Amino acid sequence: MSDNQLINVTIKNNQQLVSARDLHKGLGLTGRFSRWFKNNSEFFEENTDFYKCTSSTVVNNGAVRVLDDYLLTISMAKQLAMMARTERSRLYREYFLDLERKWNSPQEVVKRGYAILQDENTQLRIENKSMKPKALFADAVSASNKTILIGDLAKILKQNGVNIGSVRLFRWLRKHGYLIKRDASDYNMPTQKSMERKLFVVKETVITHSDGHTTISKTTKVTGKGQIYFVNKFLKSTNPDTEQFREKR
Repeated sequence: MSDNQLINVTIKNNQQLVSARDLHKGLGLTGRFSRWFKNNSEFFEENTDFYKCTSSTVVNNGAVRVLDDYLLTISMAKQLAMMARTERSRLYREYFLDLERKWNSPQEVVKRGYAILQDENTQLRIENKSMKPKALFADAVSASNKTILIGDLAKILKQNGVNIGSVRLFRWLRKHGYLIKRDASDYNMPTQKSMERKLFVVKETVITHSDGHTTISKTTKVTGKGQIYFVNKFLKSTNPDTEQFREKR
């Protein structure tokens, strides 16, 4: 509390509040605090004009004693000060009136409004950040009812901050044993490990050529389970092989 501050003021929920015990002591009242507050608080409404809390004091043996206390609005404190009718009543009333004038001045109202906006923007950024993994997971789930091409998986990852394209994703999948990398007819087909984990399926398409002969085209597609697996792996993994593609924020 500064030298020119008559009583300690707490700011809570955009309200100025003071301790009832501090006011009782500051007014120079000699009666029991509990009796004084009980007799006078009946004119006021709890959780509107005052809020129950605790304070503490150090007793003779050095122990800390917890005391019942109340945080008062400035309006209630001002009225209690005048009701006390002590030598310091008018001093406290004038002090509380001055607090109210400053609190309600246009400059202070604007300042508080700006601070509230700043807090709300900060909270919004925190909430957006915390919600992002859930949103990304939901995006993957929404696409999980159908198989997609690996190129489409790359697009989903890129839209969610993973800086990777189709070519680099194919390369990464081969490198880490999800797709076959040997230069043969089964190049870029799922490995046995991937098939057992049901991350991919192979779609076969019969192609009829102009001379009448047919061939079978095989295309690797990512299952719904695979979409969720790879989205989560790239977004949540601390593995440097996936971290290198993560967007730096």
